[in-house]
Amino acid sequence: MKLHIACIQMDIQFGHPEENYKHVEIKVKEACEVQPYPDIIVLPEMWTTGYDLENLSSTADVKGEKTIEFLKNLAKKYQVHIVGGSVATKRDKEYFNTMISVDKNGELLQEYHKMHLFKLMDEHKFLSAGEEKGSFNINGEKVAGMICYDIRFPEWFRAHTLNGTKAIFVVAEWPKPRVDHWQTLLRARAIENQCYVIACNRVGQDPNNRFAGHSMIIDPWGEVLESGTEKEEIVTATIDLSEVDRVRKTIPVFDDRKPEFY
Repeated sequence: MKLHIACIQMDIQFGHPEENYKHVEIKVKEACEVQPYPDIIVLPEMWTTGYDLENLSSTADVKGEKTIEFLKNLAKKYQVHIVGGSVATKRDKEYFNTMISVDKNGELLQEYHKMHLFKLMDEHKFLSAGEEKGSFNINGEKVAGMICYDIRFPEWFRAHTLNGTKAIFVVAEWPKPRVDHWQTLLRARAIENQCYVIACNRVGQDPNNRFAGHSMIIDPWGEVLESGTEKEEIVTATIDLSEVDRVRKTIPVFDDRKPEFY
């Protein structure tokens, strides 16, 4: 099954959700003007607020309800699946970094709370970690979502691909100083799991960081189908999920595992 992907590599207004909702609406419209018409649009991490963690009490989306409704309406309007990056959400007295995905009919596909919190950006001081996988289906195919720091945990990827996941969407606010790690880890995760990795990173800067961009769409051989720069842009490529089956048969890594030893 072929899918046309559009990653919206965008800047984010620090601590200003309303401005970011407006910006995403404009960028989704732009993405749907690209040919071929996208099947899936991907947004970056924490796109409503950026890492304005100290003000979550006033900016976090309660239960993600506003963002869910916003993404549902966009998906239905443009008839496109949206892997909605992640946003800060509030649930009871806790805050989470939450990925929200919807299908082209406006149905909620998935909510994934980031499992691995990144201490260098103080996530652990303000956010709670999720405890569930980010798996969901698109057109009957198993895919999954992960958030930024998650890519440093290869066992987390493998936990999904052992269950048949063929594509993993990664959304991020990955800083520029570690862009080499971003590129290397993403390719490694694709190669070792023989799956597509679709990674959407933000650009621009906040009061503490400059971000790398370089969103990437990588095939199961680890080949980079398309990569972004450090500017706002829409990174597009076409993936073919049947290629995953072919690669896994060519080099049967999953058949040759020795889980009894590790």
